[in-house]
Amino acid sequence: MYTSYNNLGKNVDEADAEQIIDMASKASFADQQKQVQENIHNQIKNLCTVMDAILLDVSEPQESQSKATPSRSGLSFAIGRNGPTNKHPGDADVPKTRPLKRTELSQRLKDSIGYTLDVKQSQIPHSEAGQGLFLNGEATVGSVIAIYPGVIYSPAYYQYIPGYPRVDAQNTYLITRYDGTVINAQPWGFGGETRELWDGSKMLDAKLNRDATEKGSDRFWKMLSKPLESSRVGNGEVLERRNPLALAHFANHPAKDTVPNVMICPYDFPLTEKDMRAYIPNLSFGNAEEVNMRRFGSFWFRWGSRNSESNGPVLKTLVLVATTALCDEEVLLNYRLSNSKRRPSWYTPVDEEEDQRRWS
Repeated sequence: MYTSYNNLGKNVDEADAEQIIDMASKASFADQQKQVQENIHNQIKNLCTVMDAILLDVSEPQESQSKATPSRSGLSFAIGRNGPTNKHPGDADVPKTRPLKRTELSQRLKDSIGYTLDVKQSQIPHSEAGQGLFLNGEATVGSVIAIYPGVIYSPAYYQYIPGYPRVDAQNTYLITRYDGTVINAQPWGFGGETRELWDGSKMLDAKLNRDATEKGSDRFWKMLSKPLESSRVGNGEVLERRNPLALAHFANHPAKDTVPNVMICPYDFPLTEKDMRAYIPNLSFGNAEEVNMRRFGSFWFRWGSRNSESNGPVLKTLVLVATTALCDEEVLLNYRLSNSKRRPSWYTPVDEEEDQRRWS
């Protein structure tokens, strides 16, 4: 409803909202999903077009300014592999873009669409709140506010998530889609200052040196989680590391008596959209299409072979969608943590029944 409402533009009224609700109630779940994907994709495409206009000089032919080769392949840095990576003939050229700083691109994006994002000290009154995500400007209901960046793991590759099996012991930047896909945003950090060949090996600086604060149980699980043999993100992808909206992982859970103002929405980005690819801040670990997985209770099992997607290959990503009009405020997302496990002291459920539905 939110994205369809947004799709109608600024001249919408209550009658339009009621019509959307009526149409949605008559549509099948599959049709609803298809409509949401279309709505999200149209917004993402518009954002990509705006950033292209800011960053690319269309009056000049695009030439390679460098042939960047990552110093370490794939997630080797994250999972402990050593040794240099050889340059491959298939390494992508990095197209020339205007030499704008990330802050400059952010401001120009705000000038074009009315909002951008900042990361600064959270306003949540808790000692563990840390940094939070803030909308700078104004956004309407149903707007795509942010994209969740990082490395995507299908259930078939859970064991490759750094720190496995205790993947969340030292990483608070993990999120799971309903289909079991996990996105690890820790390697993305705050992004970067250029468009570059990114292989997922860069980590948040603040997370690199944590041995002194580890608990005994964390050290135990780290010893058990030996580095796995081969990373499978290839040589990376040319991504726009300055993307001002690739910061969804900094959104905090609302404090007590505060309501969230965004919601999670799965977005399957079609890899056939080559012109948009640089602005989708994700890499897929392994071949997401090569293994079919089925869930039984809390466990995932291999289930036959998987055919290619009917509409072509996709990246299974996530975006944050505004559930109310936003104006110069902190972005708050209901984390919906499982009520079957001990939850942190700062966590106050927004809706216990909703949490239970999420994990039942």
